[in-house]
Amino acid sequence: MSPTPAPTPRKRLYTAEERARRDSTRWTLVQGILAPLQFVAFGVSLVLVIRFLLTGDGYAAATVSILVKTAFLYVIMVTGAIWEKVVFGQYLFAPAFFWEDVFSFAVIALHTLYLYGLISGAIDPTTLMLITLAAYATYVINAGQFIWKLRMARLDAEAEQASAQQDDFKGVAA
Repeated sequence: MSPTPAPTPRKRLYTAEERARRDSTRWTLVQGILAPLQFVAFGVSLVLVIRFLLTGDGYAAATVSILVKTAFLYVIMVTGAIWEKVVFGQYLFAPAFFWEDVFSFAVIALHTLYLYGLISGAIDPTTLMLITLAAYATYVINAGQFIWKLRMARLDAEAEQASAQQDDFKGVAA
């Protein structure tokens, strides 16, 4: 019976230099403020959209809430691209966040389709709200991707801290 090979450690999300840039840029704080605000706007808007779809009431309130949520989305996308440039040296599609960026474009496309339909009048209100639900579903998936990356970054930091403590202990024991 041959021994089971040790699992290959996963690649760290950030190099030491990238982590230092992430921790020192104000864009990290901006993202940290905007993301929960966007989530609150999403939650309020989701309730209003569902209310409209179920009752036919509150179209104006739902529309305003979608516009607020969409504004947050555009601002967070622009500031996120700046953050990515500062941390990784490119505005979008840095390897560490490639799939999150790809999915962000799906989120933006659906929100933009909603705006097109609203402004042009080419899409009826019920269909606009259904487009919004599709946009919000993709947003939830995309937010989950970013939350997962936050978790991975925390695990990386914990592993590095544990490794540093082990090295300190070895130095004391020697």
